[in-house]
Formats: sequence, C-alpha cells, structure tokens
Amino acid sequence: MAEAHQILIRKLNDHSRLASEDLAEINKLSHTIEELKSDEDLIRQGDDPNVSALVISGMVARYHLLPNGRRQYLSFHMAGDMPDSQALFIDNMDHAVCAIGSAVIASIPHKELIAAFNRRPSMGFAIWRETLIDAAIFREAITNNSARTMPARMGHLFCELFYRARASGLAEGSTFAAPISLVQLGETLGMSIATVNRTLEKLRASRAVDFQKGELVVRNWKRLAEISQFNPGYLHLKKPPL
Repeated sequence: MAEAHQILIRKLNDHSRLASEDLAEINKLSHTIEELKSDEDLIRQGDDPNVSALVISGMVARYHLLPNGRRQYLSFHMAGDMPDSQALFIDNMDHAVCAIGSAVIASIPHKELIAAFNRRPSMGFAIWRETLIDAAIFREAITNNSARTMPARMGHLFCELFYRARASGLAEGSTFAAPISLVQLGETLGMSIATVNRTLEKLRASRAVDFQKGELVVRNWKRLAEISQFNPGYLHLKKPPL
C-alpha cells in the first residue's frame, strides 16, 4: 500500500515543492490496486469516473477512438503519472486510457483527493500542475505531428519517453522498456506501417537510437536530440535527468 504513496510523492517532487504536511495527506489516501492486461481499457470515452488512476508499473496511453475503429494515441504514461487526473475537474472523459503491455494501476477516490486539496491547497496545486504538464505534452504533440519531418517526429517521441523515464528512474542506462507496437507507433505519429518502418531505418542509420520489440535504446543522446529538435523545457522538471 505504501508503494503507491511513495511513487506519487516522487513524481510530484519532480516539479513541485511538497511540505511535510502535504506528504502526510498523500500518505493518508486510500486506493485499490488493479492489474491491466495489454490493450485493456482503464477509462472509456464518455465515462464519468469517481476515482483517479496512478500508474504503479508498466505503461498506459490516452487515445481517441475514431468512428472507423482506428485510434489516435495522444500521450503515453508511466509509473508515477496520473493519466486521468483531468476527471477531477470535468464531468465526462473525452478520451480513453488503455494499457500498453501489462500495467498495474492504483485508483484513488476523488472525494478523498478533493478533501485533501481543501486541507492542503499546495498539494492540490501539485496535482493541478501535473495536469498542466500533460497539456504541455499535448501541445508539443500537435506541433510534432504537423510541423516536423518524419525522422524528427519519431525521434522527438523517443526523446520525450526516454527523458521522462530517466527523470522517474525507470530507464536502465541507455535502455527503456516501452512496449509500443509499430501499429501503435503509427497511430501516435500519423504514419502508415510502411512509413514507420522506413523512418525507423533512417533513425537506426543515424546511430542515435534503436527501437525493437518494445525496447528503446538511445545510443547517442546529443545526436538524437538534434535530429528531433528536442527541447525538454515543456516538461517543466526541476532537475534535468540528462
């Protein structure tokens, strides 16, 4: 039970200052643990949830489900992230959240979070800041998918995932487990499978990065960041991990 509290505290400390009273409030939050199978939905479009999810392990993704059954993936979330915290402030979810590979989730009741916010507004500000950083990631994704070349587009996503994983202590050296399929990569970046494969080959040829079977290996961070036009300022982390 304490593991979820420590994961949340560690993540919020990446961008916010938490007082001892804030930590005490977080440690009082109750939660239930749920194991998700690969591609299993945590939240569906139109849901009105009464809990907020905290990723304990694995990875989940936000996506829009299109009328033809295809998906547009919007963002990926790893341990420490709260991928549906917007549900605290809006009535109905306008997107879905599913597991990418297997994942473990802690669900925290909204009523407990709101009561904690009333007692400790600074804790509420930290959760709110988490949603604002999510919004910054969305804005960057719009620019990425509309204004960058295919190699820069894919490289930028790899940079973001690796940078965030390093900040959260989830990357082992230059390697990060990101169980994203090539189809999902295409549905994230607006690429066909053929374009995904061609773009991956170009990035491999640069000797900056490789991505195979859900494993991201950064071989030359500086070169990858240059190819991808990656500036991590939009992630608003207090301590740069790279």
